[in-house]
Amino acid sequence: MKKLLILFLLLGSVETKAQKPNPFGLHIINNLETYREYVKTDPDKELVELKKYIPGIKLDIRYATKNNFTEQAVYKQARAFARRPVAEALKSVQSELKKSGLGLKVFDGYRPYTVTVRFFAIASNKSFVANPKDGSRHNRGCAIDLTLIDLKTGKELAMPTPYDSFAPEAASDFKDLPEEVLKNRELLRTVMEKNNFRVLNNEWWHFDFIGWRNFELMDIPFEAL
Repeated sequence: MKKLLILFLLLGSVETKAQKPNPFGLHIINNLETYREYVKTDPDKELVELKKYIPGIKLDIRYATKNNFTEQAVYKQARAFARRPVAEALKSVQSELKKSGLGLKVFDGYRPYTVTVRFFAIASNKSFVANPKDGSRHNRGCAIDLTLIDLKTGKELAMPTPYDSFAPEAASDFKDLPEEVLKNRELLRTVMEKNNFRVLNNEWWHFDFIGWRNFELMDIPFEAL
């Protein structure tokens, strides 16, 4: 796995050149020229920056810091992106939550494929990270890691575990939890499912957009977008 990680790191930064091959035969958009052609053909393929698109949404991009399971900063910029229909759905979620004085805090959105390769090499528990041979729904710009916050205080609502926890309690159906925590988790799940998202079984914070199969895997870093 270390050899695979080195291979991807050697591929270098994204440029407007020919598509680079993938060791697993996956079709991955890894240059700007190809990405822009896809967006020109289908505007829904655009990666929208959430902070600019959704009023009041908060970010806590852990992978741009060392405060994550890798203990490394794997992003050069603390930004969050998602495909346009995903961003529109999140905007609806934020609008609905605002009526109750709540809002969203996003930990991660679109994730370049190279980062998925790096995570798989580092993670001790592979069940919590995507396998590079398949790619991740984060790589498609169709998965969001998030939680709920109180808009007045900015504080996160009590949830089963911290973000990125590998504990059993992180499972979306874990039952032995305080009533308040169960209520908050269910509220998050309900409002997300109402807007075409589905929670991941072993991560209460991870939601996949139902239309993710319509979007290609991507490997373009934030700084190039």
